[in-house]
Amino acid sequence: MKILIKSVLIAFLSLTSQQNVIANEDYTIDSDKILVTVVLKHQQDKSLTELQQKMDENRFWQSFPPKGAEIDSWYVMMGLGQVITVKIHPKDLRTLNLAIEKSAWGIFDTDIYPTYEFKGIAASIKAKKVASDSQKRGN
Repeated sequence: MKILIKSVLIAFLSLTSQQNVIANEDYTIDSDKILVTVVLKHQQDKSLTELQQKMDENRFWQSFPPKGAEIDSWYVMMGLGQVITVKIHPKDLRTLNLAIEKSAWGIFDTDIYPTYEFKGIAASIKAKKVASDSQKRGN
């Protein structure tokens, strides 16, 4: 029984230490800018003509994105609206928020999310997991 308990404890500690190694990896963001995802959901009670008129009235295209913001991506998602990823300096977050409030409200329902690039991190984790599995199988 003691051997079984020791074996389980050793296995648990081994798994826990492996998880800590993964959790403690340094995946810092090497940039002085942050990513912000802006979701502009079409107000579907309005026609496209009404939306475009309101965009002109709010001077949407002149206001968004605000000065200092860099568009990283801008997609139209059919049935939802527009999903825009913007790179900004943290000091410009208020400016971005005001530009959205002044130019997009009344046209779109808005959601705003802090965002970070995960593609490289996911590739790194995947490569480590595949290598670990290969070592366990002796390949």
